[in-house]
Amino acid sequence: MRPPRIPPMVRDLVQTSLSSFDGIEFTGLSRCPRCGGAVQGYDTRQKKFAVLREHDQECTITVRVKRFTCKTCSSLCYADEPFYPGTRIGSPVVDIFFTLSTTMPASRAARVIDALGIVVDRTTWRNYAGRNFGDIPTADVFGMRLPFSLLSLSTLAARILEGGRIPGAEALAACGFPSAQGACPDRPPAAEKGRKRDEEEDEEERQAQVPEEYGDR
Repeated sequence: MRPPRIPPMVRDLVQTSLSSFDGIEFTGLSRCPRCGGAVQGYDTRQKKFAVLREHDQECTITVRVKRFTCKTCSSLCYADEPFYPGTRIGSPVVDIFFTLSTTMPASRAARVIDALGIVVDRTTWRNYAGRNFGDIPTADVFGMRLPFSLLSLSTLAARILEGGRIPGAEALAACGFPSAQGACPDRPPAAEKGRKRDEEEDEEERQAQVPEEYGDR
């Protein structure tokens, strides 16, 4: 099957916007998302944000997300981050898929994302299909409908000097967070199990490895 034709400027915009996330740190969390209690720093995790492909070479874009422990309920929780609940891929990539899916079948939307140089397996899209990620503002760019989050990120990325880094708070704002933090009220059972498994793994690690200091790092 012939791959979809993508305007080169659109592909460049997408690649530049997502690449700008590499190495960004997300460290802000005002309270525990489970009980509302005060939190204290625990450690920092590196998380995969996106995988990009250029000339058959793949590059993994990663971000660093601080974790906290709640002083009230002892839960481990992440700082505000550009990921929808129950997902393991950056929210702008999810936005692209669901924006495209409003004008074409999901299978074709997946092929368009592949043509944009974003590497995502088909199983991921099948798992996310039917989920509610809230309203995704969009705009027409070079003949394609794209999420506004991506356009905001491209503008942000164009302002920084080479070798610079976008502040985490600005990246979150460009992605539409924290307003999207409460999305997905209808998480399917499989995703709920995955979330519970993550929490159990975090709890096991918290019990096995206690940092020397709980203070902010």
